[in-house]
Amino acid sequence: MDAAFASAGELAARLRQGEVSSRDLLDLFLERVEKLNPRINAVVTVDAARARAEAEGADEALARGDEVGPLHGLPMTVKDSLETEGMLTTSGAGELAGHVPAKDAVAVARLRSAGAIIFGKTNLASYASDVQTFNDLFGTTNNPWSTERSPGGSSGGAAAALAAGLTALELGSDIAGSIRNPAHYCGVFGHKPSYGLVPLRGHIPGPPGTLAEMDLGVAGPLARDADDLELALDAVAGPLPEDAAYRLRLPPARGSSLQDYRGAAWLDDPFCPIDSEVGRSSQR
Repeated sequence: MDAAFASAGELAARLRQGEVSSRDLLDLFLERVEKLNPRINAVVTVDAARARAEAEGADEALARGDEVGPLHGLPMTVKDSLETEGMLTTSGAGELAGHVPAKDAVAVARLRSAGAIIFGKTNLASYASDVQTFNDLFGTTNNPWSTERSPGGSSGGAAAALAAGLTALELGSDIAGSIRNPAHYCGVFGHKPSYGLVPLRGHIPGPPGTLAEMDLGVAGPLARDADDLELALDAVAGPLPEDAAYRLRLPPARGSSLQDYRGAAWLDDPFCPIDSEVGRSSQR
């Protein structure tokens, strides 16, 4: 198995079974970032020292037989719009070039509670506000399949890092395609959850420190394997700690294969014209 391109679920299982150590897996991704990231520019901030300390702690916990979470020891990155305690978080904005949050975004904290090792941050369009991935702080992220092309956006660094085998799992954000668009461009999987399913507190925008939820925006996972989306969503979904108004109980899937579902395509909206070739393909 090429660990750099294995699913997060498979890597998490191998970690729990002691077939691979968190430290070795982290070193693999860090080596790939050092070697491959310069031409892709997907990972823009790395905290290797802290990640190695956490990975060693994860390995020691397994050796002691401690109870562990579903992502225990799994190295991953998150989009740079999500605040990470003690790690630079800029949302690609010059005015936040030195912003180091004092605490994690709620969804990031839940990933850590599930055992994930957050070793870096991935590039995005400034303030997560475009369908490409460029900002004045970190420059342009390139598509790893062809570096002359865009990875999409705004979570383009997340999708590009996954496609290049630089990380095991990613957490992005989406209003109008910022997870789905780059997942499509880079050939990985992404999920935009229903609004409110994953708390967005600690996401920029809004301003750092705001407690109100951002209208329409959501946080959600990106991964190389569709099953990993469920694995990550289970870790981050649910109400805010102070919100006792509901409990999350997702119903079981209505089908087990694509043949169990029907899809619809809206091809003739006068405000959103599409290319005729796309229309013909959708009607086949």
